[in-house]
Amino acid sequence: MARGGCSWPHCLCKGKMVVVGVLAGLSVLSILTYGYLAWDSLGLGPGGTEAARAGMGEEPGVSSPSSQPHIIFILADDQGFRDVGYHGSEIRTPTLDKLAAEGVKLENYYVQPMCTPSRSQFITGKYQIHTGLQHSIIRPSQPNCLPLDNITLPQKLKEVGYSTHMVGKWHLGFYRRECMPTQRGFDTFFGSLLGSGDYYTHFKCDSPGICGYDLYENDSAAWDHDSGIYSTQMYTQKVQQILASHNPRKPIFLYIAYQAVHSPLQAPGKYFEHYRSINNINRRRYAAMLACLDEAINNVTLALKQYGYYENSIIIYSSDNGGQPMAGGSNWPLRGSKGTYWEGGIRAVGFVHSPLLKNKGSVCKELVHITDWFPTLITLAEGQIDEDIQLDGYDIWETISEGRRSPRIDILHNIDPIYTKAKNGSWAAGYGIWNTAIQSAIRVNHWKLLTGNPGYSDWVPPQAFSNAGPNRWHNERISWSAGKTVWLFNITADPYERVDLSTRYPDVVKHLLRRLSQFNKTAVPVRYPPKDPRSNPKLNGGVWGPWFKEDEKKKKADKRKGVNKQKKNKNKKKTNQKKGQSLHCQILFNRSISSEYCKRKYCIHC
Repeated sequence: MARGGCSWPHCLCKGKMVVVGVLAGLSVLSILTYGYLAWDSLGLGPGGTEAARAGMGEEPGVSSPSSQPHIIFILADDQGFRDVGYHGSEIRTPTLDKLAAEGVKLENYYVQPMCTPSRSQFITGKYQIHTGLQHSIIRPSQPNCLPLDNITLPQKLKEVGYSTHMVGKWHLGFYRRECMPTQRGFDTFFGSLLGSGDYYTHFKCDSPGICGYDLYENDSAAWDHDSGIYSTQMYTQKVQQILASHNPRKPIFLYIAYQAVHSPLQAPGKYFEHYRSINNINRRRYAAMLACLDEAINNVTLALKQYGYYENSIIIYSSDNGGQPMAGGSNWPLRGSKGTYWEGGIRAVGFVHSPLLKNKGSVCKELVHITDWFPTLITLAEGQIDEDIQLDGYDIWETISEGRRSPRIDILHNIDPIYTKAKNGSWAAGYGIWNTAIQSAIRVNHWKLLTGNPGYSDWVPPQAFSNAGPNRWHNERISWSAGKTVWLFNITADPYERVDLSTRYPDVVKHLLRRLSQFNKTAVPVRYPPKDPRSNPKLNGGVWGPWFKEDEKKKKADKRKGVNKQKKNKNKKKTNQKKGQSLHCQILFNRSISSEYCKRKYCIHC
């Protein structure tokens, strides 16, 4: 795919005094301007870069640069749509504003409403219905993870020579070692396995008495790093170390999944300086956290330039879902919040910054979804996408870089068959096409359809100067008529979802319901197992980590069972499928889950 050319920095100066002078100047500048950036503390004193290259058995300036771009994907956690300077926020984000202004702002960009779903779709290029993660998130005590038969983005990038590193929040399951980041394509991992935790102590309680340490380096608890460093700063220092020790002439994929600005609301004191006028305490803390995050991204960008990556890099910034107003976030003027399928839950802050972009300083209003990064980045990396991988993402680089039309015309936001059913939903309300008791949402061109219970539906005004938030929210509340389980909006004309058009355009509703039904025929069973008491960190040295160990006898029995089943299939061809049972029910029935349970919990066809 065509990309803009890139220039490489001059070879490192060999003169000792020159190196000392340059690095000393940069060190002073960074300390004075950016706070906690301290190159010397990372072992990057005079000659550090040169020594690192020599340590890898390379002579500076000898190897030629790779045509494959360095890929840096930065994922913020729970950042609201409004919570960036260029969207009108009172929170200052000078780094994000500058990077976005010099790159391409994605203003029609969608993610999922919660952590696990967005991360799974980014790393596989598949909708939730195709990985079994349709419902909620992966809980700490659940024996669940991103299914092992799904190939991941770092695995594909490793195939074409990339060094792959992850820093930050995983949240894709860890109950068995095969689920860990280092087993899913990352050469190194430094971060947390769970969805949240204390920013300083790195401890997390799932329930009273079920608490443990959650900071890992590769596959082991990182007790050595338990020094009270705020996670945003600690993760940034780790990124700097990785960039300092890697050869910039070889492609690198760096996935930085910051914990910020997810609750608990914690930040170093100095970041509150500009926000003492914000009366709402949650908003004030949130603002300080975001200010620290903005500074961290500035330091990552400086490191990319310092170590020779920047000119051949692609930096992608994204939030994983909408903000949570109760925890300081703001999605105004969008409707809804994190955890909902209203625009406030799924429309995200996003941009691409890269010297390789052709149309820098532009705004992309074409439809883009988080699943699109998988094929886009593999193509940019000069990799191959296997024909048997059924992706839901599209290659959208030309859309972003050159301003061309997006190949994407629709987004399945989700179909969750086990979410709380809407009491008044029915097949009749769905014209016999769809059971509107089921929570689902889909976008096709300008139209967006929601069914079931889409989640908290208010518009929450900015809370910066008021502690009486709920009283103001009620002024924006709209009470829908009782029994409503279908909504239709023209998102292009009405991005704030204020005018429901479902009764005015029944043919459009029917068309979108049919699309939902078509998608649902491709869905796999939901993976949402009950808690496993063996997950308790007390049984694992006080650490959250892999706990599931298959019994050897069971393994042997399963192996014998598999051999016998193969022989049996050769001798006779029978089907276990009962009359009237759906494909989903059949799969679950084969897994020894009763068909009645299947019908009640999973199957919306039955």
